[in-house]
Amino acid sequence: MALENNLGLTSSADLAREEERISKKKAFELFDTGMRDRLEAGTVASLLAIHKYLFEDIYDFAGELRTVNIAKGNFRFAPLIYLQAALENIDKMPQSNFDEIVEKYVEMNIAHPFREGNGRSTRIWLDHILKNKIGRVVDWSKVDKEDYLLAMERSPIKDVEIKVLLKGALTDEINSREVYMKGIDHSYYYEGYTTFKTEEL
Repeated sequence: MALENNLGLTSSADLAREEERISKKKAFELFDTGMRDRLEAGTVASLLAIHKYLFEDIYDFAGELRTVNIAKGNFRFAPLIYLQAALENIDKMPQSNFDEIVEKYVEMNIAHPFREGNGRSTRIWLDHILKNKIGRVVDWSKVDKEDYLLAMERSPIKDVEIKVLLKGALTDEINSREVYMKGIDHSYYYEGYTTFKTEEL
């Protein structure tokens, strides 16, 4: 079953294809119009704005915090009752150097504020912080998909692995549209969330 959507699609495979096509188009627009660069780097508000822009044609909840608990595999993201507090803490986290920025990114991944589309939105958000604060961005084509997924899975306990992985892929091509779009490549992620009731926590 597909998530409820504005496209009238009932097949999850059809929805995934259209979601990728539309979100890539919108990501191009974010870059080409300079809208992303006008956002304040590293705020929750900027992430909400990015998500809304990418997904507003697909989901009614675009740019809005999730209202369900979600999990991926055996990992359960921040419980709904703590989500707002977690985001307020993330807003206050420092972001003056690479390590601090990745730590903030890891915390945002644990929060997973959206019902769908967290990966795409937070990678754009991460690169925006890196660009503004240290003059570098991640060239995602240099990040192995499996290594990335495993490192992110382990990052709540130990973030050294994801830091090493991303640091090795940094580039100073901060104004390259091609480099920017590699973070939107659908092959990098599979959202695959499941929902669960609060009493299952």
